[in-house]
Amino acid sequence: MADPKQTYQQTALGDKAARQLAIATRTVPQMVTISPRWLTKMMSWVGVESGVYRLNKVKDGTAIEVDCSARDERVLPQTFVDYIENPREYNLAAVQTIVDVHTRVSDLYSKPYNQISEQLRLAIETIKERQESELINNKEYGLLHSVAKSQVIKTRTGAPTPDDLDELISLVWKEPGFFLLHPLAIAAFGRECTRRGVPPPTVSLFGSQFITWRGIPLIPSNKLPVEKNKSKIILMRTGESRQGVVGLFQPGLQGEQSPGLSVRFMGINDKAIASYLVSLYCSLAVLVDDAIAVLEDVEIDKYHEYKY
Repeated sequence: MADPKQTYQQTALGDKAARQLAIATRTVPQMVTISPRWLTKMMSWVGVESGVYRLNKVKDGTAIEVDCSARDERVLPQTFVDYIENPREYNLAAVQTIVDVHTRVSDLYSKPYNQISEQLRLAIETIKERQESELINNKEYGLLHSVAKSQVIKTRTGAPTPDDLDELISLVWKEPGFFLLHPLAIAAFGRECTRRGVPPPTVSLFGSQFITWRGIPLIPSNKLPVEKNKSKIILMRTGESRQGVVGLFQPGLQGEQSPGLSVRFMGINDKAIASYLVSLYCSLAVLVDDAIAVLEDVEIDKYHEYKY
C-alpha cells in the first residue's frame, strides 16, 4: 500500500517559492506611541515674536465706574482703567532632538521609502507627542498647573457624573469649548450616564465621533495623568477674542515645516553621518482665571452590575 504522503504530486507553483520573486507591498514604519493629538487641533494658536508673550491684565475691573442715564443732569462718574504693573511673560519652550543617518544607508536603502524622510517623520511625531504632554503637564505653563484654586473642584462620588460636568460648566460658562480627559475617564463617564439612563449624544469632528455633554465635546488625550486609578477632567474655552486659553508658537523659523516646527541640516561629520536638528517651540497661556476649570479625584475603575 502506497504511503499517502508520497502519492501527492505538486502540479502548480507554490506560494513559498513564488514569494521569492514577488515584490511584497511594504508599509512605512509603524509606531504605537503615535496618537491623534486632538488637543493641538482644538487649541487656538498665537504667533509670538522674539519668543516672549506678555499677558497684560486689568488690575481691578470692579473699580471702573459707569452710570445709566435717568434723564436728569446728574454729574457723570469719572474713571479710568488701571493695569497690573508687572504682567506675566511667557517664554517659549523648545522640544528638540538630533536625527543621525549614515549617508551609506540613505544612499543604498531609500527605496521604496526614503530613509531620511522616515527618520525625520518618526522623530517629528515623537516631538509632537511630547508637545501635547507638555501643554497639559508642564509645571511652568501646562494646563493642570495654570488653574486658579477657585476653579478646582472634586467629584461628588468618585466616578465622573453628569452633575460633576455640570459644575465644571458653571465655572467656565462663558462659551466653553471642550472637555479634555483621559480615554479611561470618558469610559467612566459613559458608564455613569448609562446608569442614569441619559446616554450622551455624539458629534463628528476631524472625521471621528466624540461623545458630548450639554453640546460640549469630550476630547480624549492619553497625556492626562492616571495615578492610583484616578485622573482629572479639564474644561476650557480657547481664543484671544474670548479671553480663553491660547497656544503659543514662534513663526517664521528657519527650515519651518509647520507652525513652530523646524528641521535644519547640521552637516556631515568625518564618519559620513548626516545630522538633522528637529525643533518645536511652544508654550501656553491662560488669559483669565475662568477660562479653565479642573475636576479632580476622577475614579476610572467604578463599574455597576445590572440585574435583568
